[in-house]
Amino acid sequence: MSKKKKVIILSSMIALLAVTAVFNFVLSGSANVSDSTDATYFSEYKAERSSSRNEQILQLDKIIAEADETSEIRETALTQKLQLTALTEQELRMESLIKAYGYEEVVVTMNLNSPNVNVVVKDSEFDQADAVKIYSILTNESTIDAENINIIPYL
Repeated sequence: MSKKKKVIILSSMIALLAVTAVFNFVLSGSANVSDSTDATYFSEYKAERSSSRNEQILQLDKIIAEADETSEIRETALTQKLQLTALTEQELRMESLIKAYGYEEVVVTMNLNSPNVNVVVKDSEFDQADAVKIYSILTNESTIDAENINIIPYL
């Protein structure tokens, strides 16, 4: 499969992810009012993150399209695009695994310029045992050092 096809497939997947996030955000507006503040926080954050990533991908696509085939700028843009896609997949995988442990809502954020991973988790009774579970999930699923993990309970 050529690089161009791979880029198109990855771009399509990210666009679908963005559309899903927007629908999730729109549909969560009709959810129960009692949990709307919590659900809104997590939904809005995920929608903003998705929108921001999509904008970055679009900018990289523009650079890739305008650069020469053998240009170093083009190669750098392709590399960054693949890194952003991998980062997004890793965040989503970690969020799913943390939710599988019974946490209602979770957001994992990472970026290319920092080794830090931030986790916001909804749990009114969050304690040290919960932090250990989340640390073990993140360190088992990635090469992240424990000192770079920040866990923030959303009470």
